[in-house]
This record gives sequence, C-alpha cells and structure tokens, in this order.
Amino acid sequence: MSDIAIKAENVSKLYQLGEFTTGSLNKDFERWWAKIRGKEDPFLMVGEVNDRTSKAKGNLVWSLKDIDFEIKKGEAVGIIGRNGAGKSTLLKILTKVTSPTTGKIIGEGRIASLLEVGTGFHPELTGRENIFLNGAILGMKKWEILKRFDDIVEFSGVERYIDTPVKRYSSGMYVRLAFAVAAHLESEILIVDEVLAVGDAEFQKKCIGKMNDVSKGQGRTVLFVSHHMAAISALCTTGLYLKNGRLVDFGNMNNLITTYFNEGKLKPKSTVWTGNEGDDNIKLYNCSIFPAKPENGFSTTTDLMIEMEGEVLKPLLGLIMGFTLWSEHDYELAYVLYDDAEGSVKTVNPQYFKKVFKIPANTLAAGKYRIEFDVGIQYVKRVIHDNCDIFFTLVNKDGLGRKFPAEGRGRTSMFRPNWTVKS
Repeated sequence: MSDIAIKAENVSKLYQLGEFTTGSLNKDFERWWAKIRGKEDPFLMVGEVNDRTSKAKGNLVWSLKDIDFEIKKGEAVGIIGRNGAGKSTLLKILTKVTSPTTGKIIGEGRIASLLEVGTGFHPELTGRENIFLNGAILGMKKWEILKRFDDIVEFSGVERYIDTPVKRYSSGMYVRLAFAVAAHLESEILIVDEVLAVGDAEFQKKCIGKMNDVSKGQGRTVLFVSHHMAAISALCTTGLYLKNGRLVDFGNMNNLITTYFNEGKLKPKSTVWTGNEGDDNIKLYNCSIFPAKPENGFSTTTDLMIEMEGEVLKPLLGLIMGFTLWSEHDYELAYVLYDDAEGSVKTVNPQYFKKVFKIPANTLAAGKYRIEFDVGIQYVKRVIHDNCDIFFTLVNKDGLGRKFPAEGRGRTSMFRPNWTVKS
C-alpha cells in the first residue's frame, strides 16, 4: 500500500480576467470563427505570471503554474506565501471545488476541509443539522456521526445555539463549529485555510492542538494555510512555499519560513542604518548596535548597546524616541520608549542628540532579530520608523540566554534604557 496521501503532477490553473467578451461584435465573431475552425483565439495572451503588483497585458493569468509535490500519510504540511500567491487556489483544487487547467491530483482517502467561513454549511439549517449534513457528504453513517456528535459540540463551544440556524451565527461561531466538524468527523485528510484567524486567540490555540493530535496522534494528513508563522512552525515540519503561482520550494518548514521573510523587508541585513528620515522638526540620521559586529554574531552574555543619533531642527515640547524589537519571524517581542520630557512639558531646543539604550546580557535567546526605530514629538507623537531598521544575530556560547514565547507580542517595556545625551 502506498504511503503517499496526496500527489500533484504538473498542476496549473488558468483564469480569465475582466470581461468574457472582447467588447466588440466584430472581434467576438472573429473569435467564434477561429474556434469552429480549431484555430487559436486571436485575442488572448496566455502565459502571464500571477503577480498582483503588476498590470496585466492580457486577460489570462496563471494562478498556479507547474506545481509538483508529494505528501506522505500522517504528515502535517504548511502552505505559506503572500496574498495572491495561489495558496487558496491550490486548496480548492485539492478539495475538488475547482479542477486544474493542466495536470492532475492523486489523493487517497476522504478529505475534510475548511476553506472559507461557511463552506459546506447550509445557512437555513441548524448547527445540529449541518453536522449531520457534513458527515453525510463525507459518506458517514448516522450512527458514526452520533458517536462523535457530543465531542464536536463540546469542542466548538456553541452548545447553547446548536439548534439555531447557522445564518444567525457570528463569523467566529461559524468557524468554531465548522472546524469542530472537519476535525472530528472521519476523514484521512484535513485541509484548513487561514479562516482560523477569525477566531479568538484561545480558540486558535485549541485548533492548533487538535490538528497536532489529528496528525501525530491519529496519523491523518493535515494541510494548513496560515500567515501566523509561529503557529504554522509549531504544527508543521514540512512546507510548501508559493510565490506568484509557482512553487518556490518544498521541504523543511523552518527553512521555508526563513526564506519567506528574507525575501521581504528583512533585507538588507545590517547592524548599522544611515539615512535622513524625518520632517522640518526632527531628523534621524544614524542607528546602530555595538560593540562592533563580531564575525559570528553577538554573544547572549554580552550587554547590547542600541544607539540613535539625530537632530532637533526647531524647538519642541518634548522629544520621544525608542525602538521595537522583532523576532526573525516578524513577531513583536518588546517596545522601549524614552520620553525626554519625563512626564512634564519641556522645551527641547534645536540640537544634535544621541541616545544609547542597553539590552542587558542574558535577556534574549540566541537567534536573529530586527530593531525598528521610532522618534517623534511629545503629545504630537509623530513617529518616524520607515526603513529605519537594523539587524543582528545572537550566538549562545555558554548555554545562557532567556527564550521568548513563540507568540510573544505586546508593546510592553521589557528593558529599562540607559541613555546619554550629546549636544
């Protein structure tokens, strides 16, 4: 028996943009005449890349192009890529909502899917009736559905409204029940799109735990699309990275996530930023981290000094500055703010300024980080941070270094800054 759950061979999907006619009776007739003679359509341009940032020259676009991969039974596979990369189109092909233009999908086993809010639910039916409807679609007997009914209702948390038509549900309730049905009913493959973002944080965590149990505990195959990289990294060991409808890479999930972020705003990677950002009131010139960058990264046991240098051009009520610390996967870890007015109105005269913040040793775990800088005026609080970024790597040389939670967020002041001022 094959251990392959899903296999894609040269899968492509072509979509037509705009109007389905040429807009001209004469051209429509030419198109029809070419068709009945078996000739190529004279008014279509085939082969454009699915890049949503560029203007199309023709009216056909490849949403997916030449996709090949194999997914083994019991694997949890993450699918990542920017908006418009073709992730949802691929899932719709896998679930046979639509068919590929070329190529084929070979799958073994029943598929339970959650692609959009309300997918597979009839709005006029109650939650109870929709559970049985979904089970019937999967080919399950009534007694099989009844066996899992209580678990589905308990997991969804909508017991009070189970006999209410789902058209009266909020989007969060819809997703709760839909995921519970997809995860608990008998299927060999579970496919979940990024609709979990509709749910609250507690339910998202609960869903990740359930998918982990479905994959590792029950040996079922899971495909998960999400922009939440901490969640997808925790669940999936293997991934697909799509870009402009093409498969960039298929392999280790953590390596793909790193590649995904490195192609975005994490370039170029430098421990020094030099520029001229600001307005007529205030400018930011230099941002850096020291001591000087070592060959293999800073040590987790060394104090890190973060320096900001700029100029006040006009008298200000108060100068504020600080920075936000981001993880390698672009999660906000901490926010530091220094208020020059110290709680009272204080005029800052035109001058050069330099502030130095300190991140104490053994505060951060080994890894890669990004710092985004802010500077502005008290009360007005116009912050300047576009493109004012620096990057650094911490190396754990002796086993010390505290680890941040995978979902660490929030604008909390985790470090007390030590600063100096130079006119």
